[in-house]
Amino acid sequence: MQTVSVLNKSYLNGEWIEGKSSRTYDILNPYDRSVIATVRLASKEQLDESFDRAKEAQKLWAKSTVEERRGVLQKAAEYLKANQEECIQTIVRETGGTVLKAHVEFQLTLEFLEEAIKYADEVYKVREIPGSPEKLNHIYRLPLGVISSISPFNFPMNLSMRTIAPAIALGNSVVHKPDIQVGLSGGSIIAKAFEYAGLPKGVLNVILTDIEEIGDGMLNNPHPKLISFTGSSAVGRHIGAIAGQNLKRVALELGGNSPFVVLSDADVDQAVNAAIFGKFIHQGQICMIINRIIVHQDLYDEFVDKFVARATGLSFGDPSDPNTVIGPLINEKQLEKALQYIEAAKQEGATIALEGKRVGNVLTPFVFTNVDNSSKLAQTELFAPIATIIKAATNNEAIEMANDTIYGLSSSIFTSDLARAEELALNIDSGMTHINDQTVNDAPNIPFGGNKASGLGRFGNPWIVDEFTVTKWVSVQTTQRQYPF
Repeated sequence: MQTVSVLNKSYLNGEWIEGKSSRTYDILNPYDRSVIATVRLASKEQLDESFDRAKEAQKLWAKSTVEERRGVLQKAAEYLKANQEECIQTIVRETGGTVLKAHVEFQLTLEFLEEAIKYADEVYKVREIPGSPEKLNHIYRLPLGVISSISPFNFPMNLSMRTIAPAIALGNSVVHKPDIQVGLSGGSIIAKAFEYAGLPKGVLNVILTDIEEIGDGMLNNPHPKLISFTGSSAVGRHIGAIAGQNLKRVALELGGNSPFVVLSDADVDQAVNAAIFGKFIHQGQICMIINRIIVHQDLYDEFVDKFVARATGLSFGDPSDPNTVIGPLINEKQLEKALQYIEAAKQEGATIALEGKRVGNVLTPFVFTNVDNSSKLAQTELFAPIATIIKAATNNEAIEMANDTIYGLSSSIFTSDLARAEELALNIDSGMTHINDQTVNDAPNIPFGGNKASGLGRFGNPWIVDEFTVTKWVSVQTTQRQYPF
């Protein structure tokens, strides 16, 4: 892999380009705030130019063969595999994620890339629909066009690749803006992989910039046919409004408030094991993270005691240490926001079962019990190592509480009655429910996405194929048709 000093540039029309803004941005290590790279930000004019180049490049890429598309994807995967250790180190340094988290993210990135190889033949494939003897009905999927891609700070490599790889596999071009805080792992490394793979110039453009420079330029440019965004529900609503005005498609994976429901017949020890992982992986900075732990009153005290004991013993500190479980939050703003949530919860009267502390840029686990499900603490997407445990009087009440949120991304149910659990899973208004597992699960061949304020659309094969293509009906009249006038 090239050095950071080279990859700190935007990748536009097949070239590594210095930004034309008057401003620079320091990408910092969240643990010690040391500078990883300094980026000259790209300008609005450069963004517009990248969309122009992407539109032109897509016309040719749409005519590429299945073998060409598969070959590029395979070589991009080869590049990542050959540079795995440096990729993982960059994820740790940029995101503040632990070594375990970085390995998980890297593996998911590869899986999404390799899954895209499987459906590169879906465009132009003809499907015949039965009609009259005199008419043939042929249905095609065609490339959609230019895709605008915006990815977040928490799992930047994976959440970028799950848009970029399918788009390229299906004959589209992409203009991609990673969160500038993680511009290397969220954009530059991916651009380098596809450059190595021989992707024609202009098909993938990665722009390193921020909203202050480009405003709504990723949204209101006339060229993209779809806006793919992972991030907050507030920003998602803004994107949806602009997309609707301009009749653009959207793929929105937004915020979450995932419930982890422990029913009266659950295995408490295993539920605690799952809850500890699903709450504290990556310091709680995951859209699918367990946000509310809802426990039947018969198991509540036992669950709380065991959960607090486990949370107390979690190691924290430098994420580059393979033994670390809790690393830093991404930046000072997120850390201050988490501390404000904690103080507000104390004022609301929630019980502190485990009081954590700030150690440098690390926040150690906090556990609140006797939390009201309607409280601000319970209804807020915390994005921090703050656990809330809520008592339910009955199993039915637990499910009702699970649904009492504006969000609907992921959810979990712990019980020994698997048949009943599947019935209950269908009653939870979320895009995903996991029985006897925690809420943080992803794979390239499942319909990943949320309901309500958690988003629109589904990632994963084959659902992403419909999202990133346009359907075309071609009919062939085989005999002369007699018209009524």
